Amino acid sequence: MTRAQGLRAAGVVAVLAAAVAFPQVFTNPAVTNYGVFAMIFVAVASAWNTFSGFSGYISLGHAVFFGSGAYAVGIAARGWHVGGDGVFGLMPLGAVVGALIAVPFGLVALRVRRHTFIVITIAMFFIFQLMAFNFSFTQGSSGLDAPFLSWNTQTFNNPFYYIALACAVGATALAWLVRRSRFGLQLRAIRDDEDRARGLGVHAMRVKLSAFVLSAAITGLVGGLWFYYIAQVEPQTGFDPLFDLFVVLMAFFGGLGTVSGPVLGALIIEPGQLYLTTVFTNAYLSEILLGALFLAVVLFMPRGVIPTSAEWITRLRTRGRPAVAPGPGSAAAAAPSPAEGAKT
Repeated sequence: MTRAQGLRAAGVVAVLAAAVAFPQVFTNPAVTNYGVFAMIFVAVASAWNTFSGFSGYISLGHAVFFGSGAYAVGIAARGWHVGGDGVFGLMPLGAVVGALIAVPFGLVALRVRRHTFIVITIAMFFIFQLMAFNFSFTQGSSGLDAPFLSWNTQTFNNPFYYIALACAVGATALAWLVRRSRFGLQLRAIRDDEDRARGLGVHAMRVKLSAFVLSAAITGLVGGLWFYYIAQVEPQTGFDPLFDLFVVLMAFFGGLGTVSGPVLGALIIEPGQLYLTTVFTNAYLSEILLGALFLAVVLFMPRGVIPTSAEWITRLRTRGRPAVAPGPGSAAAAAPSPAEGAKT
């Protein structure tokens, strides 16, 4: 293991230790509430990035899987009369529903190229939102209520936090494994040049659909947890048009296509958005500020905070020298220095 790899591993361990200790150090329920939502969006942003960040197909319809997962576990809990801690056993159902919806969704949407794909995902989102408003089993605009959990109010958020943390760690680890695998290499080849990737033997449709289904399953799973945490789901909250915009902003802010970028973006933007919502009486001010932040990132750091910061650090370390020293047989190495030329 190199020194850089050792430092990176130590940093990951330190971050995990801090995340585990967070609700034990900050016991105020208002603070742990920020932590629960932050972990939920770390998982969702990492799942979204596993598909969109690696493939280049920007999805604005992941709220379909998030809301469908929430409704699936809510309908199952109501129909099967599941209550107490047993409700968490229904969370995998949200993943299954998200994956099942993603198959026909992906077979239709992934036949087109990137720009048209964005439009189709938006259209699918509004179709599902309208269905949630009008179907009887979703109870229309009144929505569904979650089963009551008779937990201690002071530590009520802690179980949700640790489950959300497990989802966030799993989604991030999965993104790391995908990126280092042959599957991830094929996704990045599609992102760089899909026609050339097809010419090299990549089954583009199969690869894109697999990543899309995987991303949808994680999003549906987390949607079920979110439903239990806020204790209800309604069409306008389960299928929120701002949901995908926030997730996209998180990925772009940290670094689209990187593993750590969406994590950083979620840890900064989601608590920041919650804080702005509680501080300012204007309900739209937080969205306006986040929109301005997104514009600033696109203009000044289009690759995201982490890739841009890495480039700056490299420049500071090399101090204008080439990052890779010239080889002994290169022209740069053979050429005499100005001082040597003066001596001769």
